[in-house]
Amino acid sequence: MTVIERTSGGLDELRRDLMWNRLISVVQEQATTLVRAAFSTSTREAGDLSAGVFDPQGRMLAQSITGTPGHVNSMAASVLHFLEAFPLAGMSPGDIFLTNDPWRGTGHLFDIVVVTPVFRQGRAVALFACTSHVVDIGGTGFSTDSREVYHEGLFLPIMRFGRDGVFDPNVVAIIEANVRDKVQVIGDIHSLAACNDIGAKRLVSMMDEYGLDDLDELGEHIIEASRTAMEAAVAELPQGTWHSTMRVDGMTEPIDIVTTLTVAAGAIDVDFTGTSAQVPFGINVPMAYTTAYTSFGVRCIVGPDIPNNSGSLSVVRVSAPQGCILNAPHPAAVNVRHVMGQMLPDAVFGCLAQAVPERVPAEGTSSLWNLLATGTWNPPGASPAAAPERFIMMSFHSGGAGARPDQDGLSATAFPSGVRNMPVEINELISPLVFWRKEFRPDSGGAGRYRGGHGQLIEVANRQGGDFTISATYERVVYPARGRHGGEDGATGSLFLDDGTAVKAKGVSVVPGNRRLTVSFPGGGGFGPVAERDPDALERDRLLGFVTRRETISPAPGTARH
Repeated sequence: MTVIERTSGGLDELRRDLMWNRLISVVQEQATTLVRAAFSTSTREAGDLSAGVFDPQGRMLAQSITGTPGHVNSMAASVLHFLEAFPLAGMSPGDIFLTNDPWRGTGHLFDIVVVTPVFRQGRAVALFACTSHVVDIGGTGFSTDSREVYHEGLFLPIMRFGRDGVFDPNVVAIIEANVRDKVQVIGDIHSLAACNDIGAKRLVSMMDEYGLDDLDELGEHIIEASRTAMEAAVAELPQGTWHSTMRVDGMTEPIDIVTTLTVAAGAIDVDFTGTSAQVPFGINVPMAYTTAYTSFGVRCIVGPDIPNNSGSLSVVRVSAPQGCILNAPHPAAVNVRHVMGQMLPDAVFGCLAQAVPERVPAEGTSSLWNLLATGTWNPPGASPAAAPERFIMMSFHSGGAGARPDQDGLSATAFPSGVRNMPVEINELISPLVFWRKEFRPDSGGAGRYRGGHGQLIEVANRQGGDFTISATYERVVYPARGRHGGEDGATGSLFLDDGTAVKAKGVSVVPGNRRLTVSFPGGGGFGPVAERDPDALERDRLLGFVTRRETISPAPGTARH
């Protein structure tokens, strides 16, 4: 090969990498548009969304850095379902497609997926897809109390929702008639369509700039480079099979998540054979969501710096027997599938900790501790004679994450979902609730060489004196996050009123208007023996009020106590 040929090849590779990075910036602008245009606080404040660009075959080429694994990784498969129902050849400019099918979308009816084709010079060249969690979809609401999907709200199959950029007014009317807050829900659907539109405009501009007639060559480069990099990362792992079991609270009885992970032939297979059967409550998980969080758990440890797209995701293969709680078929109740689904990275870590113990953190709270409150109130400025209005407050909060192999766990942090804790000021603005306390929970992180992340304490009440209901969907109340390699377990969580009355951790409860509700969040597990903890770190914990109990530790060799 001549110098000119080598130089030419290097420039071609550089050009592809520049276009790849430009594509990522396009989807990031797509996601930013969704956040800024969203009506619901879960999207606007917490980032409970996903956004991505797909090639004409339905392969995800790039995702935004904003979003949750449950949305992004399941949406990666859902676009294929859209193309099966509506082949690209039959799409037209201005078409808008939509679904909230839990089995072909992202796991439950609250998540609306919108897909938009991109046309350049009359030819379909790509698709943009996005997802966000809407505030209400009818039915039982965001609750574990459903018994089948028909109880859970309005089911929207994959459909052509708009033509020439205009929503179908009949479908809009159906949605408005079946949700409790039509302004927020329809507003969020508009924001979903708008963000895809922005993504499409930026993509066409990029293609014009680089003189691209299609994304075929660039897409193939992205997919193959990512797959090859992931296969190389897998090849560095020990080859073999590992098993783990994790018991979680469940509903009326505990649930066992049984995991088998095999590393062989450049791929990782994760199988959940032996996991407990599905239950007649809304905590069942569609397979798409199981695959999404299982893949994410693997990717946290193996190839975490490799771009997340259809190429890298293809190296992780997930299976679960149909009828188990992690592969519940229609019409199973899946309303709060995150309760079990967000436990799956910890389940995967139980296997990987045996294969690469130096990389894997301890277990954490994992499943979100969302505070969903509903009731009626008199908004500021309302006429005293006006009838009370309904409020729905979805507030995202988190317990402690597990300690890491080389540092303490993160406190009050939403791992693995990645959503942000929501500011109490926002929640107080849209509801009559007031947060009297929101602080770290002392002694909740499991002790160890590295301490588990702390949970938090939240105390809330209705400032207008009326009753309100909460829908609890909480795990780690009976079975704590386990420590790793000698670290202690994290503290379990609980809910109670200020008169000492216990509040159930799953299901709907009424908080009387004259009472305050305290939510005590779980902590993450510790990593390594507590006797090996740095004395200075322990003293710092005590000074900051993170630890109140006495712990016996031995100083590391050559380390003096202070």
